[in-house]
Amino acid sequence: MRLGIIVLPQSGKTTVFNALTRGHAPTGTMIGGGRFEVHTAVVPVPDPRVDALSALFHPRKTIYAQVTYSDIAGIESNPTTRGELKGSLLAELRQMDGLLHVVRVFEDSVLPHPLGSIDPARDAASMEGELLINDLITVERKLERLQDDLRKGATKDKVQAQKEIELFEKLHAHLQADQPLREMDLTPDDERGLAGHGLLTLKPMLILWNLGEGQKEPTPSAPPPGTARRGSGTAGIQGKIEMEIAQMPAGEMSAFLAEYGIAEPGLNRVIRLSYDLLGLQSFFTVGEDEVRAWTVRRGALAPEAAGVIHTDLQKGFIRAEVVPYDDLAALGGMAEAKAKGKLRLEGKEYPVRDGDVLNIRFAN
Repeated sequence: MRLGIIVLPQSGKTTVFNALTRGHAPTGTMIGGGRFEVHTAVVPVPDPRVDALSALFHPRKTIYAQVTYSDIAGIESNPTTRGELKGSLLAELRQMDGLLHVVRVFEDSVLPHPLGSIDPARDAASMEGELLINDLITVERKLERLQDDLRKGATKDKVQAQKEIELFEKLHAHLQADQPLREMDLTPDDERGLAGHGLLTLKPMLILWNLGEGQKEPTPSAPPPGTARRGSGTAGIQGKIEMEIAQMPAGEMSAFLAEYGIAEPGLNRVIRLSYDLLGLQSFFTVGEDEVRAWTVRRGALAPEAAGVIHTDLQKGFIRAEVVPYDDLAALGGMAEAKAKGKLRLEGKEYPVRDGDVLNIRFAN
């Protein structure tokens, strides 16, 4: 899972990035001929189930699922100019599985807002508008090419070409109505066909309200574009405090969280919400060598989950041994789960569930 952090200027981007990455050293890449820099950090996904399974099986290695955060620094180079996300910067955004938009709520007289006032709804709408206009440009260009090819007879399958034109005409109308594409009712075939076009408003977006100490999340009378809608969500994070938490030894973290009335570190909450928005879930493999968490889409069948582990397991898939995590943890081991009838054999049509512990039987 790769999430791109986007912001308007002076919204606390670096603070939030440091809080979410918990000191994991980022790598920096210059793009656009050195005009933009993207910082990337890979972070293990906190999951107490992995910890419990590791304590149960005492493996040589314990491996958590991973999330990659990319700090798309260049997006704030000219945030008020619509349609200017081009070239390498646009390509970087298109690679992301989802977007985290950090919106400033905190007050700071030393660091004034570049637009002169704190207005979270305005800033959220401004960023969504930037993404919308870029998608509109992409869709218009694609429509022109499709229509030209059809008119010139350069298309072999005219029926399929007409269907594609109709789809992009629907996208165009939706965008012209200032509606992000993530809100459209698209068929699975439509979604697969659009996967390579890098449409930004089709990507799930989580808005992170960057709060000052003691501030509450904003509740505007009308949700700004991209919030409280399908494929979107919001969460509040006290960026400065969360960055301090991220730098603390584990033993001090609980007391600090309690002092500030924070139920859990922001990273945990943001990752959980991101999984929900992207339609992802975790399953596990266990043994003496390794306990490991894997990420797969919700609704994935057992062979697809096997393929996440290794393509050979998917090709030669026979059966999956399945134990729900809760049953395994409660009973204390595989032998006990099998004795109680909690270990099942499932075939190719089994939809993997969050928390399943799998052992894949396959033919070489």
